[in-house]
Amino acid sequence: QVQLVESGGGSAQAGGSLTLSCTASRTSDCMGWFRQAPGQEREGVVISNLVGPVYNSDSVKGRFTVSRDYDKNTLVLQMNSLKPEDSAMYYCAARTGVCGYSDLLSTTRFRDWGQGTLVTVSP
Repeated sequence: QVQLVESGGGSAQAGGSLTLSCTASRTSDCMGWFRQAPGQEREGVVISNLVGPVYNSDSVKGRFTVSRDYDKNTLVLQMNSLKPEDSAMYYCAARTGVCGYSDLLSTTRFRDWGQGTLVTVSP
């Protein structure tokens, strides 16, 4: 099992930026960010393969960028041009094996999850 620790959540105004980090206890083939707003289901934001493509949800394309620090086993989510609808609890997830686009659509394929970090975007 992989332990995941998120950090970097907070508040921002619409149009602003925030950076989230997820540090894993060991290297995972696939890591990703999911988010869940109150009363809504958890949804995929971005998936990053250790070797392979990155997949972004349509709602964040062109605004959010993911990167990996391989030495530190850290996944970083740079969020720009934030919108109030980006407000949610953001969760880091990891699994073995390469991820495809469909993994962005299903939380059940990820075994390891962080505790979440809250992002609030005001109008």
